[in-house]
Order: sequence, then C-alpha cells, then structure tokens
Amino acid sequence: MPIVMTARFEVMQDKLEICERVIREFVDYVHANEPDTLLYTSVQETDKPTGFLHYFMFRDEQAREIHSSSAAVDKFTAALYPNLIEPVKFTEYTVLATTTKSRRGNDL
Repeated sequence: MPIVMTARFEVMQDKLEICERVIREFVDYVHANEPDTLLYTSVQETDKPTGFLHYFMFRDEQAREIHSSSAAVDKFTAALYPNLIEPVKFTEYTVLATTTKSRRGNDL
C-alpha cells in the first residue's frame, strides 16, 4: 500500500525567492533519483504566496526511509527550515480512492 503524505509550511516573505529555488531543486532531485517516490508535488498558495503544500507518495515504507534518510533531504531542510515562520506540519493519509490523467511526455 502506498504511503501518502503532505507537508504544509509558510516561509518568510523576504526569503520567498530563495525558498522557491530550493524547493524546485529538491523536487528535481526527487524526480531524477527516487524511483519509488511515486509522486512529489509542491504547490504554492495563490492568495498567500509564502504558503506551500507538498504532496508526496512513496511506494512503501522502504521508499519513505530511503527518501527521508537521503543527503538531499538533509540539504533541503538545512536550506528551507531556517526560513520558515513555524515548523512544517506533516500529515499521513490512507488512500481511499484515486484517479490520474496524464498526457504522454507532458508534465504539469
């Protein structure tokens, strides 16, 4: 059964540009290097651009452990966490129902 989680956080306004860059680099790393991280998406609040939600899915517990113990996560958190207004709020979910639609060769 996949493990689905979210991470919700808000960054300091004057650190927004730095945090956006750090997030993009991290998501690119996950995409290129973690085949069992099935999904990792960062979305930014439209009405409050300092607010973020990360939505991610791991194939299994081993994939989550590989992700969370990676040097990339250490680098990401070292760059991001000092710029947060409050600590990240992590939530784990159980998949109830799902659907996906994709276009070959096109990422969102």
